[in-house]
Amino acid sequence: MDLIFTARSRVQDNVEYTALDKHALKADVKVTSGNGSAEDPWQADIQIYNEGQNAWAGVIHVEMPLDKQNPRFFLPAFMYGRNRGEAPQNVPNEFPRLREGKPSRPSSPWWMVRSDRLSHPAALIHDEGRIAGLSASPYWINTGNQKQQWYPGMEGNFVQYGGFTCSIEKGTVGYTLGYENAPLLFIKSRLVHERAALGENCFELAAGESVGLTLELYNYESESELGINPALETIYRRYHEKPREGSDIQTTVTDLSNAIYEYAWLPEDRHYSTFVYEDAAETSGYRYNKIISISWTNGLTIAAPMLMAALRLNNEPMRQQALSCITNIIENAMNPESGLPYDAYQDGIWSVKGWWFDGMRTPGHSSYLVAQAMFYILKSYDYEKRIRNVRHDDWLAYVKPILDRLECTKNTDGEYPTILSERTGAGLEYDAFSGVWCLAAKAYHCWLTHDESSLEELSHSEAHYYNTYVQHMECYGAPLDADKAVDSEGILAYIKAVRFLHALTGDELFLDHMRDAISYEFSFKFCYNSPIKIPPLSTLGWSSSGGSVTSVANPHIHPMSSNLVDELLYYVGQREENYVRQRMMDTIGWGCQTYNRYDQEFGYGKKGWMSERFCHSEGLVTEKYADGTPASTWFCLMPWASGSIIEGLVGDYWDYARHE
Repeated sequence: MDLIFTARSRVQDNVEYTALDKHALKADVKVTSGNGSAEDPWQADIQIYNEGQNAWAGVIHVEMPLDKQNPRFFLPAFMYGRNRGEAPQNVPNEFPRLREGKPSRPSSPWWMVRSDRLSHPAALIHDEGRIAGLSASPYWINTGNQKQQWYPGMEGNFVQYGGFTCSIEKGTVGYTLGYENAPLLFIKSRLVHERAALGENCFELAAGESVGLTLELYNYESESELGINPALETIYRRYHEKPREGSDIQTTVTDLSNAIYEYAWLPEDRHYSTFVYEDAAETSGYRYNKIISISWTNGLTIAAPMLMAALRLNNEPMRQQALSCITNIIENAMNPESGLPYDAYQDGIWSVKGWWFDGMRTPGHSSYLVAQAMFYILKSYDYEKRIRNVRHDDWLAYVKPILDRLECTKNTDGEYPTILSERTGAGLEYDAFSGVWCLAAKAYHCWLTHDESSLEELSHSEAHYYNTYVQHMECYGAPLDADKAVDSEGILAYIKAVRFLHALTGDELFLDHMRDAISYEFSFKFCYNSPIKIPPLSTLGWSSSGGSVTSVANPHIHPMSSNLVDELLYYVGQREENYVRQRMMDTIGWGCQTYNRYDQEFGYGKKGWMSERFCHSEGLVTEKYADGTPASTWFCLMPWASGSIIEGLVGDYWDYARHE
């Protein structure tokens, strides 16, 4: 397997990468083992020498070429396919897109990125029936006086991040010693920096010094883009680290739910606040940014987990608080014209104008929020009946006509709309994964009520979502604030949907599809503990392992994927797979260590507080301490985030853990 070596020096007056001999550098490559398969990649041992008389500093680029035809690139959590470089890009939110030729920002025919932007240290390509690519250690450490690639279990001082690259122009993926964020660095979708000069991102070699590194190289047959997942499993096993030790499950649930109950409830609104800040200047000592909605970042995604926690902890006041929120939505949110509940609430008025409204292409009801709210009403019904033997038949009577209304809006592909008319409830906009929440809610309702009359139609919709999105490892259009960027949010609904479709039918195909969707979600989930460099995460020993990156547009770890624990448990109950089980345990462990286990642990807030934002890289680092220095988390309580952790711990896994 031929590799291409180039370098860029800190002192050169242009940005070009040129052959190593132009820098007095030399590379020797020896393939020592492997066959290029997903399970046994070639091991390429490389030695790079500085043969010059002077120290050298810069970035060394190793590329793996292939005869490109129609390449799709996969740098986990950073690049999926072409990050929809094929789609119109003149939208408010920018994120890296691949596009051939000389495209305008934010598209480029190539990308270079620091390694910690990726959840797995790998750059892979699917092209015309083959997977090719490489993997290498994400960063370098110093053991004694020698620079070495880091691997789990090694001890030493951090030296430097590596980097990963892709080029549709050349048909290559690559690895860098040192790194660049080029041609752009995305702090967030509306804060983008141009390529920076080489400085601290340089790799240094003294005169006469050499350094060794290993690349794992892949080249094997695969019918679809799903073929990257066996390689990611191999990479996971090579680099896996457990999350740091956190609280036990009951303590975590108690801490998180008590904090929401005590600090986030808004009795006059019968709702929870989306943000809670400590603010000594206020009489109460706390400040609220309410931005109330029925689901997603508020509403049922808080109330349902809080109800479940209250049932598990036998906390009746907490239960009554959650029930008040649920019944308030059911009794007051309905839009009689569309037959759908309004998405948002402010100052006594229900509407479709949530905080996300001005970022939408089309005004109207969001199927993401409407159907997700129905799913969590059903889950609340399920757990009230299961644990307290209390039947809320009026909740079922409320949900059914809404689900029936949503079923009428599907197009001929079987896809649900992402936006529905406020006036009539008709589907207005499609081409998005968010509508899969309709499938999840309908499948859950059928399972709860033992109604199999809709299975043919549901199977048709499931096949569409699988064939169009999941099979290509490119699920886009779930969160409303990301301009249909590829994301990890929507797949959670799909996994919940196929879980219930399998429970209803026993059809192994649904388990096959569930496994592929789980693998897609795992591609966003960190497999190792990245060396965070910005406090407070850098000072806590906080773990990235087990946390999932939100999307290619919102580059931070947030806890939504923690609500998937029951579905992972269901899968391993059907098919005992140690890999899925391990990643389930990573998810649980991550959630138990990522909140304030005591007051001010994360530099703010009370015991049990957590926000949604955990900045594992340079992405989304916009919060600042009082002295103006950057912070790697938000300084606030965000109950929906806590709710995701709670939901994953108080469902079926709560009972399972007590019998283990």
